[in-house]
Amino acid sequence: MADGVLEGLDPEQRAVAEAVRGPVCVLAGAGTGKTRAITHRIAYAVLTGVVTPQRVLAVTFTNRAAGELRSRLRRLGAPGVQARTFHAAALRQLVYFWPRVIGGEPPKIIESKAALVADAARALRLSYGRTELRDLAGEIEWAKVTQTRPEDYTAAVAAAARRPPADAADIARLYDMYETLRRERNLLDFEGMLELTVAVLTEHPEVARQVRDQYRYFVVDEFQDVNPLQMLLLEAWLGDRDDLCVVGDPNQTIYSFTGATPSYLLDFTKRFPNAKVVELVRDYRSTPQVVRLANGVIGQAAGEAARRHRLELVAQRPDGPDPVFVSYDDEVAEADDVARRARKLIDEGVPAREIAVLYRVNAQSETYEAAFAAAGVPYVLRGAERFFERPVVREAVVRLRGAARAGADAETDGMGLVETVRHVLTGAGFTERPPEGTGAVRERWESLAALAQLAEDMAAADPSAGLPQFVAELEERAAAQHAPALEGVTLASLHAAKGLEWDAVFLVGLVEGTLPIVYAETPEQIEEERRLLYVGVTRAREHLTLSWGLARSPGGGRRRRPSRFLDGLTPGTQTPTPARADRSKRRGGRGPQPCRVCGRPLTAAIERKLGRCEDCPAQINEELLLALREWRARTAGEQRVPPYVVFTDATLQAIAEHDPESLEDLARIPGVGRVKLQRYGNDVLALCQGAPPPGAIRTVRGEIPATPGGLGDYRP
Repeated sequence: MADGVLEGLDPEQRAVAEAVRGPVCVLAGAGTGKTRAITHRIAYAVLTGVVTPQRVLAVTFTNRAAGELRSRLRRLGAPGVQARTFHAAALRQLVYFWPRVIGGEPPKIIESKAALVADAARALRLSYGRTELRDLAGEIEWAKVTQTRPEDYTAAVAAAARRPPADAADIARLYDMYETLRRERNLLDFEGMLELTVAVLTEHPEVARQVRDQYRYFVVDEFQDVNPLQMLLLEAWLGDRDDLCVVGDPNQTIYSFTGATPSYLLDFTKRFPNAKVVELVRDYRSTPQVVRLANGVIGQAAGEAARRHRLELVAQRPDGPDPVFVSYDDEVAEADDVARRARKLIDEGVPAREIAVLYRVNAQSETYEAAFAAAGVPYVLRGAERFFERPVVREAVVRLRGAARAGADAETDGMGLVETVRHVLTGAGFTERPPEGTGAVRERWESLAALAQLAEDMAAADPSAGLPQFVAELEERAAAQHAPALEGVTLASLHAAKGLEWDAVFLVGLVEGTLPIVYAETPEQIEEERRLLYVGVTRAREHLTLSWGLARSPGGGRRRRPSRFLDGLTPGTQTPTPARADRSKRRGGRGPQPCRVCGRPLTAAIERKLGRCEDCPAQINEELLLALREWRARTAGEQRVPPYVVFTDATLQAIAEHDPESLEDLARIPGVGRVKLQRYGNDVLALCQGAPPPGAIRTVRGEIPATPGGLGDYRP
């Protein structure tokens, strides 16, 4: 059995699998089979008696990845291996040792910092909106994972060239009050959970001995994304031992804004001079054409470190179509044509679930949701409601569990797993043919179809599997939130797409100011944006389309330019003029307006004005918002009216988020009526274009209102 585990591995993967003793560093490029290499390494070590499954701790960053590791290890004959996220492993240990080393009532784990940050702000008499509170919670999280204390925060932000969401001194005070309230209320956030686990292991030698006796063999995936706090925990687990295997890709470092750093991966051999280093560069995922473009994108990375640690991928698949580069007049035309191209791929036999549209920020999804709905192409918004929490899925799992307990295998004699599952799902509303149209009925069917497809996948991998095994697989996936692929085109951000892959990928909105994002200013930040594009390119197996719109809206000025990361890589760019989709079919004309980020129906007036939930993330032009507020204050003073009479705060924020390029764009924003468009439209557009508004004279001391009259006359 042990020798069988090594069969089918390429020379580099086999070298990883046979290196059963640490320290080992695996530099694994995208699509090179890193998960295959490390799972076979663990299985080979278990089957050769090097370690027992219970002594292994495989650590990764998402529940989905941990679930995938466990599934593969179970099939390889190592079912007892612990595969967990850092937080899940820490929480398990903390709960176990709490009565012995701390005692008393354990703290309550908080999943979101927002409410506590709001309380801290009120205690300090600081006023922030819901969006600002979310950003401040993220800033506190960054400080905690980088082990930055409140008193050191201001200096740390300056040293990191970081742009905080508010005044750094205020954030330091807010951070300190947040920690005070958290302790007073016996609450524990995710970062505190890791810190407390480290403290228990450090201050209680008997606990450290027990944990290190339990776990003697460590594997850490995605090691380029480890932050300083997670590294502290790993070192506490490891002690003075070196049975550690780390796996990562420096070219996929895209989370430094959260405190992650690739330095632990790149400097691994400095800490462990005798470490075995293996590079995986044979790309089994993508065609040579896609791989060539990926190498071209990352090959332009600047800096000595980037050149020294670059992994040049070598394609292993047969030739496929060349990547397609397309320039459009505007974002709407881009979205309409992407939907049309996706429909064409589906008609040619590419499953909808094997197609993805990837963008830089979640706010870009709104246009694509509308275009796909109008074109009648099913889609799935990644990051929306969790699959196993959907009522129809919960009902289906209950039915399957009941059928397994009642011995449905015997009752449906002669049926295999697939037929049995489909038979049970029929009671929940599943049919062989999908219902007509879209909406809730179609979404319900797609959820059931995903379960049926999962049964097919399981039967193909293990023909002997029955309904009890399938139910056990569902329960494990539910615990890990490891959802099956849904039958629809995936709409996702580039960050959310990391670790996934599709037959066909559309990379959209590739313009300066979006990729790289407008607030990426330092060379390090720019290079991280380049790596984000590299991640997007390497998600594609065969079909890859890269596109951009030269204007935000139809009729707008075509002032945008393609991303600098495409310079020299765009031969034969297409400039189609596709027929417009029927706008009357676009979602939003009937029923509540959906949030452009998460899709939830919007009911509050302020949310409808913003076009999103108040607490959903959005890309906002901060400089424009500040300029709009200054202009409003000046205009309100001239007219001797309250500022909200000119425009409300919500309308100003909506303008800064949409950044209109024409009067037509501005008129589409709720709160900008015909009268206000006539009075203020030209001024607002001037600010959006970075110019002083008509009626203002730019001086070295700022803007001075001109003499009333002409375009600058705002008298009612």
